[in-house]
Amino acid sequence: MPNSLQLNSEYRCFDGTVAYYSHQSATCNCPMNFAVYLPPQTKYHSVPILYYLSGLTCNEENFITKAGAQQYAAKLGIMLVAPDTSPRNTGIPGEDETWDLGSGAGFYVDATENPWQKHYQMYSYITQELPALIAQNFPVKPDKQSIFGHSMGGHGALICALKNPQQYLSVSAFAPIAAPTKCPWGEKLFTTYLGTDRQKWTKYDASELVKHTQLNSTILIDQGTEDQFYQQQQLLPENFEQACQQVGQKLKLRWQQGYDHSYFTISSFIKDHMQHHAVYLTN
Repeated sequence: MPNSLQLNSEYRCFDGTVAYYSHQSATCNCPMNFAVYLPPQTKYHSVPILYYLSGLTCNEENFITKAGAQQYAAKLGIMLVAPDTSPRNTGIPGEDETWDLGSGAGFYVDATENPWQKHYQMYSYITQELPALIAQNFPVKPDKQSIFGHSMGGHGALICALKNPQQYLSVSAFAPIAAPTKCPWGEKLFTTYLGTDRQKWTKYDASELVKHTQLNSTILIDQGTEDQFYQQQQLLPENFEQACQQVGQKLKLRWQQGYDHSYFTISSFIKDHMQHHAVYLTN
């Protein structure tokens, strides 16, 4: 394994391995962290890859420790990759002042505004640098990769798939920020990272992107009816659903009665999402 990749810790899990790594990112111009789950099949052959993007305030640990995905990844023979949600400790003024901007809130865009643009290049990191690093260091099939995520990470998964339809075989999301140009979170983060030209924002809005690019696979979204951020008009899944209907994009939007925005919801439906991706990754 090249010297640029540092193994921080690893643990046995369902006959596979959970491992935490760090490396110096050329894209983000700072150290970046990610977690992986290597299923037992990697002892014998290369496996498909499923990327998971976490939400606001999260890091590379949340999904791996809370979602319960490893047992299904072990059965299906899929490697899981969970990157951190932003650069950290960059010295940018204000990066740690609020929970929904800066550290833990990279929003999976390439920032164009100073002082963020030097480090906050999460879109390019997720779609280019990290996949190249994974392909170089692990027994994987680079042509077999998919992506999913939660909240801010659901937004990230949708835009990565829609902007790179040849790269990801499938996409799904839990409670994604589905129309960020029309919600308070999106307006705050896009203004900070991308500036005030709202036309630039549409390049990172799934409800706008799907009007121009459709995927061959069905998009799966789970949304809880008791999700406080849905009720606050931060997520707007109906906007995405309407856009998909207009262009004929196949979408399975499931309303989960009584469920909220937490990892209790994610762990309740993670099996469905793993099986959804396995259809495209393991055929």
